Amino acid sequence: MNPDHHCCRTVPLHRSAVGAILHLILLIAAIVLLAACSSKAKQEALPAGSRVLALGDSLTAGAGVAAEAAWPALLASRTGWEVINGGVSGDTSGAALRRLPSLLEQHDPVLVLVTLGGNDMLRHLPQQETVANLQQILALIKAHGATPVLLATPNPSLFGAVFQHLSAPDFYREIADMQQVPLIEDAIAEVLSKPQLKGDPLHPSAEGHALLSEKIFGELQAIGYAR
Repeated sequence: MNPDHHCCRTVPLHRSAVGAILHLILLIAAIVLLAACSSKAKQEALPAGSRVLALGDSLTAGAGVAAEAAWPALLASRTGWEVINGGVSGDTSGAALRRLPSLLEQHDPVLVLVTLGGNDMLRHLPQQETVANLQQILALIKAHGATPVLLATPNPSLFGAVFQHLSAPDFYREIADMQQVPLIEDAIAEVLSKPQLKGDPLHPSAEGHALLSEKIFGELQAIGYAR
């Protein structure tokens, strides 16, 4: 008999071996799924007194309403946090990026809510410039040791305004995914889509800010930052 014949013969797997292999595959899949779920686990809630910076433009500054009626002040009342209103009317992402280092140094926040990009779109600035600025803003916040949350601003749209259905551009989601930061995507768009919640064509009224603060609080609660 040719000795090579035995070397090349295929040995069938026993059923128990097949079962063991399938069990191993299922175990690996379960571990991967568990790891994925764990990566989306809720964050630790910030206690009362935590310092939070709201970095933005007129939507954050509260154009057209009293300072205590703007959403950062209402969020502070709801959470007990010290929320610094870092909104400047007319600010672009580039202008906010330039003033961010001094704000971080001065206030040393643990959480920064970034609401920018609206004025970039109104001024038709290149989208890649806006994206680059927002990326740098988020990176600076992380480097300072704070946690950023990105809030999407809807794209100014006559169609969206007429049909009361504004929506945020896709680049906010792309930035959030790339930087691995939470995104509050629809809160501002949902408020600005309703004419009865606006004080002018671009800004929420006091009622709009009240609803916006509730939506932002709910999103932060879902993430785990707010109780």
